[in-house]
Amino acid sequence: MKKNAALFHIITLCCGVFLTGCVKDVDFGQANDIVLSPDIQSNLVLYTVGEADFVDPVTKDIHTVIRDTVRLEFLDDDYIQNDLNSVEFYFRNINTFPQAFVSRVHFLSASGRKQFSINYPISPGSSDNPVSTERIEVMGADRIEQVKNSITMVVELEVQTNEEAFTGDLEFASKGLFKFEF
Repeated sequence: MKKNAALFHIITLCCGVFLTGCVKDVDFGQANDIVLSPDIQSNLVLYTVGEADFVDPVTKDIHTVIRDTVRLEFLDDDYIQNDLNSVEFYFRNINTFPQAFVSRVHFLSASGRKQFSINYPISPGSSDNPVSTERIEVMGADRIEQVKNSITMVVELEVQTNEEAFTGDLEFASKGLFKFEF
């Protein structure tokens, strides 16, 4: 019985300390000053191209430039338009072609007008030694309107031809880390 009484006193003492020792003056009038800053990461475009993707199916001629277009519908949502604070774009290419490439990523408005571009070189690789190229582009408060005005993403690849056989694969992955302030 003495053990139970001692345990009761210890629990009562601990509760008393926690209830009185952890509370400071709280000003609930500052509730309107609370700012939420969530981050959302999203995949944008993923693909792999091989040598066949550079060949015209009718003429069999090799094109040194190929492109693909995707609509980023979520950029038109109200929470993007009102609360987007900054974006960090991440691009990664893994190249097994023995040729270098130039990557151009264009962001266009609904009317097709270019808002901004992100251009970078992709180093050559081989099937035995795939080469990874990464690029990060931060669109801060000074450039965020360009993102908000965009709805279409155009990915363009230009091969830098050389004497090597044109064979391999090129993987592309892109993500966006979207930062909001509510």
